[in-house]
Amino acid sequence: MRATLRWAHSDLRTHRGEALFIVLATAGVVASLLLATALFGYATNPWQRVFAQAHGAHVWIHTGPSADTRRLTVLDSVEAVAGPYPTESTTVVSRGTRASVELRGTPRPPSVGRPLLTSGRWLDPAHPNGVVLESRLARALLAEPGDTLTLPGTARTLTVLGIADSAEPRYSPGEQPGLVWALPSAVRNPGGQVTGLRLTDPGDTDYAVQRAVTLLGAGAVDEVSTWRQARSEAQGDNRLLGQVLGLFGLGSLIAAAFAVHGAIGTRIRGHLRDISVLKAIGFTPGQVVRIFLLQHVAYALLGAVAAAAVTQGLGRRIPGRLGDAVGVWQGLPDHTVALFAVPVGAVLFIAATTGLAAWRAGRVPPVPVPRPTAPVGGRLSGVARRALGLRLPPALVLGWHQAFTRRPRSLATVARLALPLLLIVVAMSAWTTIDRFHRSPEQVGLPAALTVRPDGGLGDTATRSLLAGSPQVAAAYPGVEVAALVPGQTATIALRGLGTRQDPYPYALADGRAPLGPDEAVAGQGLLDLLHVGVGDWVRMTVGDQPQILHIVGRSIEPENAGRVISTSLDTLRENDPRLRPTLYQLRLRPGADPHEVAGELAAAAHGRLDVHPVTNPADGLSPLRGVVAGLIAVLALIGLIELLTAIGGTVREGERDLLALKAIGLSPRQITAITVMSTACTALASVAVGVALGIPLAHWLIDAQGRSSGIGAGLAQGPSPVLLLLFGAAAVLGAAALAALPAARSARRRLADTLSAVA
Repeated sequence: MRATLRWAHSDLRTHRGEALFIVLATAGVVASLLLATALFGYATNPWQRVFAQAHGAHVWIHTGPSADTRRLTVLDSVEAVAGPYPTESTTVVSRGTRASVELRGTPRPPSVGRPLLTSGRWLDPAHPNGVVLESRLARALLAEPGDTLTLPGTARTLTVLGIADSAEPRYSPGEQPGLVWALPSAVRNPGGQVTGLRLTDPGDTDYAVQRAVTLLGAGAVDEVSTWRQARSEAQGDNRLLGQVLGLFGLGSLIAAAFAVHGAIGTRIRGHLRDISVLKAIGFTPGQVVRIFLLQHVAYALLGAVAAAAVTQGLGRRIPGRLGDAVGVWQGLPDHTVALFAVPVGAVLFIAATTGLAAWRAGRVPPVPVPRPTAPVGGRLSGVARRALGLRLPPALVLGWHQAFTRRPRSLATVARLALPLLLIVVAMSAWTTIDRFHRSPEQVGLPAALTVRPDGGLGDTATRSLLAGSPQVAAAYPGVEVAALVPGQTATIALRGLGTRQDPYPYALADGRAPLGPDEAVAGQGLLDLLHVGVGDWVRMTVGDQPQILHIVGRSIEPENAGRVISTSLDTLRENDPRLRPTLYQLRLRPGADPHEVAGELAAAAHGRLDVHPVTNPADGLSPLRGVVAGLIAVLALIGLIELLTAIGGTVREGERDLLALKAIGLSPRQITAITVMSTACTALASVAVGVALGIPLAHWLIDAQGRSSGIGAGLAQGPSPVLLLLFGAAAVLGAAALAALPAARSARRRLADTLSAVA
């Protein structure tokens, strides 16, 4: 044991930097995996907790006021029914902020879909104008209990009594109205009613919706929302962040394990004589294996424990969503198990790959085998000899020859170094794709910067005139958006009519073409997946009791409503209903215009008769991803540095046998140093080429796969610019050459006696 510890101590003193990098890289990998676990828990648990405590409804059905929803209680799969509650669609204003809301007349706290109060109190008959706001809506309005909400265009006011969490789809400007619970007397102009169904089997949701719509009649159903939609919306960007962290964490773990494997293999080749001596004095093969195995497992264990301790102690202090996620995760029942299992799993994986490399040390014979007298690099190839004949610099030719002559070993080194570089390219592509949402939103399905919804008292002509009078508005596209029942009546989708045939809406198309003719439309990936159709198919949907048949001629990139959107021109919808009038306007602004400033100017010019808000950009919720990507690149750079130091050490040690021959042919120490530096640079260059060549298509595939799964669709991926890739490759190659310069110079200046002992 004492000899084992002495060996480990001596090896640690010789390779301090490499040991430190292994510890730091392991810590980064384990921290990434722990944060991914926290984000997955954070994405799922809050909504699941609210749904369970609220005894949530699995289906919410919005119908006309005359629909007899009491018949839904006879359905076999329905366990309980909430409502029906009268509803009124209106707009409220608080502290200068407007929001579209649904007033829901609720005489008493419901037993199904019960709001969970977070502040204030429930409705009180003593305050007939008192309301309770859904928590996200309250945050958007900056409203607190005691505040007063006004309804534009009327003299009505509402008093906020409380704020509550709900498991229903939450408020989203321009997409989902906010939920406001009120007494039935406060719902003065009910335009419909809503009924909640709690099912005995959540897996039968689609079938239950189909039966409910059939029972009520398709013409009576305005909209249907399910618990799956609410859960997906609540998880949102948190799940994406968790997937990114988990993917890169696992990739980094594999890269780190391979880097440790390569480090041990190189070290074994450099210590063959020392290992033989250990065996000669009585060390068994198992003891030799344990020396390398325990030493590197200790490094990994130290890094894993450090990562777990830092994540547990300081994780909740991370600013933004990551800190919130860690705080919620630490309160979950399975937190302790995950905090233990993730580091242990990472250490065991590294130990497995370490054991494979250390096993080779146990096979070293106790009697040193004489090294071959031929140069390690082998004879010069014909290409190398011709290059020397052309009077190319010997350092360039011999460095290239040294890097790629030992093909199995050289290919393994290039592959190990290329893996972290490949993952860095993927991370850079993710960063560039997020920037694309901000720099060129029109390319990712967001050509309009503002959505304008006029109040009932403002006509189409007056609204167009008002919008045309703004110098910052480049174009205004009239449109309508209604909920439509899909074939089979199992879900509702968004049917949009935007622009006219004379002034078509500028859709961002990934496949097909724009809808220019009658009955032509484009659809999002989420709708295509829902209906199992593709570009070129015809689809039939129902709007109220009116059927609408459209020909899908293109697939548009749709960041909203999980891609469950079908869009056509306003003229097409008017052919089916000539009385249809625009209910919204999508505004494209001039370059450099600030959407928030333009929104304020339009609202002021309309004297409060326009509901103007910026179009939600999905990238706004992914701001934490930038910090995540930067941290992952740092971890991957550490792993690449470990592999680079290993490659440099192996090149220097194995080049010692060529030292005498190189000096004998008249090469100076500087030229010999340049050979090692050039060999390292060539290896790095080959790794960069492999990493970029494989990383770009892999990044496109991963990003497009995520886009398809989220309903947005493929076509989002944006690779790094050629200039950035060139800078990345140059930094990697020049950094590798700079790291190799010092050890190569030391080796080239060794005394001849030392060199003779090395080759003996």
